Amino acid sequence: QVQLVESGGGSVQAGGSLRLSCAAHGYTDSILCMSWHRQAPGKERETVAFIYTDRGITYYANHVKGRITIAQDNAKNTLYLQMNSLKPEDTAMYYCAADTRTNCGYFVDPNYWGHGTQVTVSS
Repeated sequence: QVQLVESGGGSVQAGGSLRLSCAAHGYTDSILCMSWHRQAPGKERETVAFIYTDRGITYYANHVKGRITIAQDNAKNTLYLQMNSLKPEDTAMYYCAADTRTNCGYFVDPNYWGHGTQVTVSS
């Protein structure tokens, strides 16, 4: 089992920055992929950033590329999402996720999820 706890959300003005954190607990050695997702009110959940934890290879949604960076600190079992130049349309609940399956990937729904942290960007 893997438990994920997000933190770092909050309210920020457009153009500002936030860094989200996701602390992983439990059988963290079994994690092969990690990702950040978001869901805005009335919209479907989307993947915004993804990382293969063993190789450090990352992928991003096209509309956030250049503004968002996913990073991992293996010593702290923590995943980060650095978000810069935030826009009102970035307002959403952000979720951290982890996958322990060998077929994990950007388009595969992970098998472990955190409870989310709210990000609100005002204009």
